[in-house]
Amino acid sequence: EVQLQASGGGLVQAGGSLTLSCAVAGFTWDYPAIAWFRQAPGKEREGVACMSRTDGVAHYADSLKGRFTISSNNAENTVYLQMKSLKPEDTAVYRCAADRDCMSPNFGFWGQGTQVTVSS
Repeated sequence: EVQLQASGGGLVQAGGSLTLSCAVAGFTWDYPAIAWFRQAPGKEREGVACMSRTDGVAHYADSLKGRFTISSNNAENTVYLQMKSLKPEDTAVYRCAADRDCMSPNFGFWGQGTQVTVSS
């Protein structure tokens, strides 16, 4: 019902910035909550940010300390994750997912991951 494609990953120097994109298609508005997750090798998957495209309310992981910003361009059906002051520990595969709301215990639709590598 919903297809997602994450893109924009790459190699960036520590302290730099990068913006990821998540293009969504299908019956998008039945599942307006779009979230970003990440997983580094040997670590558990971590929720990064989530936004309800219905009301624009955003949620963030406390550990990110305001360095990441999630936004939505509804006309383009694209959700962005703006990352700044990147650290080597931000290195991970980032994936976007969709469900009915940001409090869903399990997100039902997932895009492919995009690799973010932060060098020292």
